[in-house]
Amino acid sequence: MEFDFSTLPPATCYKLLVATVVPRPIALVSTMGADGVVNAAPFSFFNLMGDDPPIVILSIEDRPEGGRKDTSRNLLASGEFVVNLVDEDIAERMHACSQDFPPGVSEPLQVGFGLAPSRAVKPPRIDEAPVSLECRLLQTVDIKPTRVLAIGQVVWMHARDGIIDPQTLRVNAAQYFPVGRLYADRYLRTRDTFAVTSSPQYLEMVKRLGRL
Repeated sequence: MEFDFSTLPPATCYKLLVATVVPRPIALVSTMGADGVVNAAPFSFFNLMGDDPPIVILSIEDRPEGGRKDTSRNLLASGEFVVNLVDEDIAERMHACSQDFPPGVSEPLQVGFGLAPSRAVKPPRIDEAPVSLECRLLQTVDIKPTRVLAIGQVVWMHARDGIIDPQTLRVNAAQYFPVGRLYADRYLRTRDTFAVTSSPQYLEMVKRLGRL
């Protein structure tokens, strides 16, 4: 079966892509409006895109009825946001943040999240998130009038105690259980992992680069 995406309506492209490009990491993005209201919204059109500089990218679409979402309006106005990563413990509340709350309503407070101060940016982070990345807007790319790509540079990381070994800086897999997005209300756990066979040369190269 084959599909010519140039002939398909956007809804069909979306349906095919989100069901096959899986799992996708989830960014629960917190931003702050000019009135001080803290917004939080989940995005799975998101990923880490580099380490030097450390950058993340978000794809943000306008509301179906028109007008910018709180996240894009706040992010573009302030140039600051926090990517809160999502684990099993906060998955239900993360999904609840995707409801269409009225403007001026703080999603994290509505669903029962606590807010903790950031160190380098004004928007607070989600206190219950296992990992939070404070970001400053580096660049935007207008894909079309209703969609913008926001590229952010990570300036600070917060990790729950026990997730990262302070000596090796490796993640403790017994303490970190992120979830991935599939489609609609379907998610998956990341507990079932495996390693592939690597050559000694590859392992040596990774060690030399400080990535192991």
